[in-house]
Amino acid sequence: MAKTKRKSGGRSTLSTIIAFLVILGIGVVNFYNGKFDRSSVWDWLADLSGPKVEQREAAVPIPKAPQTIRLGTFNIQVFGKSKLAKPDVMGVLADVARQFDILAIQEIRTQDDGHLDDFLRMVNQTGRQYRGVVGDRIGRTTSTEQYAFVYDSDIIEVVEGSVYTIQDPHDRLHREPLIANFQVRGPASREPFGFRLINIHTDPDETKTELDALADVFAVVQQSASEDDTILLGDLNVDVNHFGRLAYLPGITPVVRSQNTNTRGTSQIDNIVFDRRYTVEMTGQSGVMDLMKMYGLSQEDALKVSDHLPVWADFSMFESQRGPVASSPTELN
Repeated sequence: MAKTKRKSGGRSTLSTIIAFLVILGIGVVNFYNGKFDRSSVWDWLADLSGPKVEQREAAVPIPKAPQTIRLGTFNIQVFGKSKLAKPDVMGVLADVARQFDILAIQEIRTQDDGHLDDFLRMVNQTGRQYRGVVGDRIGRTTSTEQYAFVYDSDIIEVVEGSVYTIQDPHDRLHREPLIANFQVRGPASREPFGFRLINIHTDPDETKTELDALADVFAVVQQSASEDDTILLGDLNVDVNHFGRLAYLPGITPVVRSQNTNTRGTSQIDNIVFDRRYTVEMTGQSGVMDLMKMYGLSQEDALKVSDHLPVWADFSMFESQRGPVASSPTELN
């Protein structure tokens, strides 16, 4: 069962107590030594505040139309303690998260239960109010991974009790998808857009069978409850020409068709996929974020952030009866 983001009140209280004791101890020692170095106290407090972040801001942000939300997916390549300790890398990652109203993250690799909390603190240092949900550690080997969703809580809310990991009794998927329902916070005069997300990272050695399995996952999740706006997103490790049975589901539509999504610009492996018959709220605006262009990075520095690029798509904030993508004749099958 997936875990919702835990409250950090106990952790915060403990940090406060430790900080007070440190200040008191340093003050007493320095008092008896005939000196009081105030800067040393603040150095200690800075260390207690957790991993540092070098604040960044996209020089070339992607414009977003009014009354739309931006949904994205990003494989943050071995997102663990080592990456969290790099202020320059985390500055980019924190600002990337702020480009989205909701972002699906793959490849969290750490045994630290506070990892997502630490990341959210970095994201929120500019005054934003992002929250998150994180799944269980999954995988067939000792190198397990977690999925997560981070979202702007001023705009998006997670539907209580909707977060879970797909059951896979026949072991068809190396890393079973994380599912969650979300709702736009909107005015009472119009029905806000509600949707269900399927977060996935396929095994690159088993894509032929796993993409077929994802066709079944999509169909089951789409039919399992009243919410018909089902969106699959993540690192599929294939391009649109190798979707297998997923490509033959009625109305299935990817937002990336011809662009490469890896940082080296050599392959298309990440995507956002939806059923255009039902998810008519998709505006038709989508693409791949060029981190090198947005943040003025060399390819070498961009690869320190991830070997993947974020994929994005914009949706109306309100439920619709018919939209521009639903009116388009193009489809995979």
